[in-house]
Amino acid sequence: MKIKFAPLMAALTAAALFTTTACSSSDSGTENQSDPNEKVALTYWTWAPNMDKVAAAWNAKNPNIQVTVNKQDGGDPAVTKLLTAIKAGSGAPDIMQAEYQKIPTLVSSDAIADISAEVGSVKDKFPAGIWNGVTLGSDAVYGVPQDSGPLMFFYRSDVFEKNGLAAPKTWDDYAAAAEKIHKADPKQYLGTFSATDAGLFTGLAQQAGASWWGVNGDAWTVNINDAATQKVAAYWGGLVEKGVIDNKPMYTPEWNAALNDGTQVGWVSAVWAPGVLDGSAKDTKGKWKAAIMPQWDAAAPATGAWGGSATSVTTQTKHKKQAAQFVSWLNSDPEALKLLATEAFVYPAANESTSILTSPPSFFADQPDFYTIAAEASKAMKPFTYGPNVNVAYSAFNDAFGKAAESKKASAFTESLVTMQKTTVDDMKNTGFTVTG
Repeated sequence: MKIKFAPLMAALTAAALFTTTACSSSDSGTENQSDPNEKVALTYWTWAPNMDKVAAAWNAKNPNIQVTVNKQDGGDPAVTKLLTAIKAGSGAPDIMQAEYQKIPTLVSSDAIADISAEVGSVKDKFPAGIWNGVTLGSDAVYGVPQDSGPLMFFYRSDVFEKNGLAAPKTWDDYAAAAEKIHKADPKQYLGTFSATDAGLFTGLAQQAGASWWGVNGDAWTVNINDAATQKVAAYWGGLVEKGVIDNKPMYTPEWNAALNDGTQVGWVSAVWAPGVLDGSAKDTKGKWKAAIMPQWDAAAPATGAWGGSATSVTTQTKHKKQAAQFVSWLNSDPEALKLLATEAFVYPAANESTSILTSPPSFFADQPDFYTIAAEASKAMKPFTYGPNVNVAYSAFNDAFGKAAESKKASAFTESLVTMQKTTVDDMKNTGFTVTG
């Protein structure tokens, strides 16, 4: 392989994962690029809606580089399908939408190419914390950020006003508000700790300064049980033990009903939350406000992410340069960003999104600064590096924190991190990765 950052690839490469045949090498991506008049047909796998309309705008202006969108199921099914094609040596697309958390797995399987030479110039168009998601902390670039999910805080403004509360600036404020609201009405909770949503907990740890995986020379480090994550686990465990927030999972009929009937009056979520609220809490439209996340240190604003994806170029493409051109346009050109927001209904990761999204989501129609707040959150996103076995870590979270939430003991929350750490490290070592620290 032609890899610029050898230590990173050595850390990512494991015998059990690196079963790709020689004909799927990234060398093919450097072929057939010398003729600027060559007509190229590219295939793009994505699960975002209406992406064919976005590609049509590119195709109209680039007759020699035509992109065909092939709609896929998102998440794990798309990754599995791509890895199957990579292993077979054929059948992969030229371009692939990839969740940030899946990028290490795709790199370790030699499925996506380093396009740093082709797209490096767009780096400054993205917040640093988001750009880190496509580099794994290295000089390589394994895609261009497409959309992001900066964490924000959503709350029932009428309930806060009734209780004489302002939007919490710090997590101490949040805890005090949660206690006051629940004391005033025992049926009401400012939030719930959901042990089925590891992605949210990861974002909370990210905000506190955690980065669970890292690359150290030719080895991985795993730091799930670090001080930052311990602080987050202890905080939420304390609120659950005290009984001032709920301990039930999100995205259940019960939780949806609680949002709509006013027993759940706050939600730590991401920029895409308005769509969920519009579907689950229609009767409360006009009563919610969006705010910056409560902070651990109000003097140093920070946030994490829940969700988001990049657009990557696969190692099977024979047109790496042209594919990278489309990827850059898709995620940084003002016309493309507007289409991403209005047609594909994603929150573009680029800084430019602030000027593109001039109207708030319909559920927050009376809050014209919604996307200004979102942009502020996006720029404050802390860097976070995912590892090659996120699925294992998340499964361990569900098991351990599920028991902790049920027990309602703060000590069980922090002890759950020990389980997550051990399970994740053991799996990596058993798979063939070198883990240090």
